[in-house]
Amino acid sequence: MYLHQSKDWPNFKWDNEILLPYVSKVRDLQGRLIGRMESIGFELREEAVLETITEDIVKSSEIEGELLNPEEVRSSVARRLGMEISGLSNASRDVEGVVEMMLDATQKYQDPLTKDRMCGWHAALFPTGRSGMYKITVGEWRGDEHGPMQVVSGAMGREKVHYTAPEAPRLEEEMKRFIDWFNRDESMESVIKSAIAHLWFVSIHPFDDGNGRIARAIADTQLARADRTNQRFYSMSSQIMKSKNGYYDILESTQKGSMDISQWLVWYFERLTDALELTDETLSKILMKAKFWELHKNTQFNERQIKMINKLQGDLFGKLHSSKWAKMTKVHRDTARRDIQDLIEKGVLSDSGEGGRSTNYILNLPTLNTGNIYLKKQKTTYNV
Repeated sequence: MYLHQSKDWPNFKWDNEILLPYVSKVRDLQGRLIGRMESIGFELREEAVLETITEDIVKSSEIEGELLNPEEVRSSVARRLGMEISGLSNASRDVEGVVEMMLDATQKYQDPLTKDRMCGWHAALFPTGRSGMYKITVGEWRGDEHGPMQVVSGAMGREKVHYTAPEAPRLEEEMKRFIDWFNRDESMESVIKSAIAHLWFVSIHPFDDGNGRIARAIADTQLARADRTNQRFYSMSSQIMKSKNGYYDILESTQKGSMDISQWLVWYFERLTDALELTDETLSKILMKAKFWELHKNTQFNERQIKMINKLQGDLFGKLHSSKWAKMTKVHRDTARRDIQDLIEKGVLSDSGEGGRSTNYILNLPTLNTGNIYLKKQKTTYNV
């Protein structure tokens, strides 16, 4: 029997004694994080928000097996937030849709959750009216024309059913009850409410597709309410992606268990704690970028060089060599070599020293040493 079939649905229960240490730690980390971010200045804070939202959108889609172009996501987020960043690329319709949804969820976190708003998110996720090759109902609760909504895995003919959602005739009432609770219940601890909202929504599974992404958007809305700011400095989806198998396992076991959801809440809080603690790494990257551009504020770069420097500071996979430079910037290899040689002469890049056809280049990153900035060759290992 699934949770939604229980006579006690949706009266979730949990052990407050188990959760109290997790809630206390998360609240402490949230307070420290907001305090730190307020002290670093507007521009760095803006860059941190851009990095975090971009990562959250990319990872939330990746959980569902959809790989988005991070550069397109970053460009779309920057434009929508009114950030002045050079070299922005055009984003596809699919990217624009998911960015629109996530920004509406987190930037307008104080707005009430409504059916129309969630259906708008769903329409933004599926602008063509299709999920892959299949036509789906968009911007409206799902129907049961093709049988009950099930979460399945495995090859055709050997499918394993992980979950069967409530029947379509129940959805209007179920979603009304969920929306009323989300908008009106202010007595519950905010971060606990985020975890419950995630589980509750995905258990109803009201749409033909996209339920996981919308569930995480709703949870992020509640986390923004808990933080009392639309500035996002940590990504819950990135931590869920790191534990993707565990995520699906804990959802399945919880949905087939009793109304005591303590284990789901513990799992959620562990991921949230990880997300908050990893902000140090994000902040370090932001500060490193700021130092780099401060160091080179009087250095002349062309647009190709700026694009590739940003790539080296972010999501470039594999080693950088002249042929990759040429391909990514859409120029002849001779032009790529000139761009690279110019950066070497300016102290921005260094030859890795491997030589021959294996020659690749490393970005020289600044490091803070007792208040003075000096150049340090830093080689990053990328997954190919």
